[in-house]
Amino acid sequence: MAFRPIITSLLDNDLYKFTMWQAMLHRFPQTSAEYEFMCRKKPAFPLAHLVDEVNEQLDHLCTLRFQEDELAYLAGLRFIKSDFVDFLRLFQFQRRFIRAWADGEHLRIRAVGPQVHVMDFEIHVLSLVNELYFRRVDQEEAVQVGRERLVAKMAALQAVADQPPRNFPLEVFDFGVRRRFSGAWQREVVTMLRDRLPQVFKGTSNVLLARDLGLVPIGTMAHEYMQTYQALGVRLRDFQRAALEGWVQEYRGDLGTALTDVVGMDAFLADFDLYFAKLFDGLRHDSGDPIAWGEKALAHYRKLRIEPVTKRLVFSDGLDVPRVLQIYDAFADRVPTGFGIGTNLTNDVGHEPIQIVMKLAVANGQTVAKLSDAPGKVQSQDETFLAYLRQVFNVPTP
Repeated sequence: MAFRPIITSLLDNDLYKFTMWQAMLHRFPQTSAEYEFMCRKKPAFPLAHLVDEVNEQLDHLCTLRFQEDELAYLAGLRFIKSDFVDFLRLFQFQRRFIRAWADGEHLRIRAVGPQVHVMDFEIHVLSLVNELYFRRVDQEEAVQVGRERLVAKMAALQAVADQPPRNFPLEVFDFGVRRRFSGAWQREVVTMLRDRLPQVFKGTSNVLLARDLGLVPIGTMAHEYMQTYQALGVRLRDFQRAALEGWVQEYRGDLGTALTDVVGMDAFLADFDLYFAKLFDGLRHDSGDPIAWGEKALAHYRKLRIEPVTKRLVFSDGLDVPRVLQIYDAFADRVPTGFGIGTNLTNDVGHEPIQIVMKLAVANGQTVAKLSDAPGKVQSQDETFLAYLRQVFNVPTP
């Protein structure tokens, strides 16, 4: 079979990879990092079968460069600095920094090197593994199922939008790059949402699609940004504050949505004082009960004597349309909300999605960890460090 590249543009990536990349380049360009690929649930067939194709796709990925029209688009985003664009003009993935191999039935992928040279592998790796995996199913049948389901989802969203207005509108974004059935299918999904649901659909995390389809690119920070600060020489108890302060200094009012679940919502709010609550526009939920999380957020703002209506809550944890509508109904009259839907938009085609991630495991030779509000999302290679992190932030063992 002739080789068909999956990634053909380095813009085919989540916006938050670029925003974190710029922040780390400006502040800690010397940081070394290790990223590990993992599959959280046994797939329908062993991912190890993909290893040769994965290596072929990685070979191709490492030939790509940012094109001048792509750099011009990035330069037009007011929060992207000219020196970062100059760095990207020179940037090329180095094949020696990433390795993929079969380990029994498991596919192993590890990227090791300077963080500013390996952090951008993540989304591309997840996209290409997903697409290679789903090339083994009937494409035409899957896309037809996906279209039918998408039409039903749009109808449900439109029905809510057509109801008497609430205090704040229903707004949905595409967050599906990393879990998509294919790049072509994501483009079709986002195009349909843009054309048929303009009242509700407000943007995509995919920078390439945002550019090509005239949409707003959506995204701020992910866990790796916060986790890196666990290894940057600050006292562990202070890493969240240091990360938030670094973000404020980098973006000075732009990209003001903070991620809350690196060590859990309670520990986050203990650090999210009046200073940060005023500087950030809102918070993003990514694990645990979303309604309980939202109530904690609103209570925290009220305790700080900040009107919740001046902030925004963004939800992005495994959402489907019924869940979106349930959460929206709970908060629509009290606080602006936004909903980033991933897998359920870009990989709901009649085949069970694979649960793959590629996460920061080590920075500067030190293990980093995430204490998610959902036990299944707790992440660390080092149980001793995980226990220490729980102790420092007073997070009980589930």
